[in-house]
Amino acid sequence: MKKTIIAAMVSLGMGSLVLAQTIKKGNENQSVPLVVEQVFQKQYPGVKHKWEKEGNKYEAEFKFQNHEMSSLYETNGALVETEVEISVKELPAEVTRYVAENHLGKIKEASKITKADGSVEYEAEVKGGDAIFDSKGSFLNLKKD
Repeated sequence: MKKTIIAAMVSLGMGSLVLAQTIKKGNENQSVPLVVEQVFQKQYPGVKHKWEKEGNKYEAEFKFQNHEMSSLYETNGALVETEVEISVKELPAEVTRYVAENHLGKIKEASKITKADGSVEYEAEVKGGDAIFDSKGSFLNLKKD
């Protein structure tokens, strides 16, 4: 009997430990690993944000210093990239030239993406999806909607 009680207590304790490692934020059905939330809070203390699951990663959407932003994290809290909305005028000239020459349509929105390694990419939202460019404005790919 003692073994059964001890086993039940250990089982309950382990379950509580697992539950303590995730938190619910934004969408109440979305669990976010505690380490991911802690890393975000360290980078942006007190900033209101909303979590979304993107594949096996977690994306925080928020406003910071009057910019719409998002940060993408691995489940272990490692930052993958940070995206900042910019005006179309802030895109490298090569981006707008490429979009026009290749008839991708009007650029609806633009973003600057900074990867964890410090490399920069630009995103131009066009009719067919998101056109991605390197830091110099060279076309990389088109992520279709």
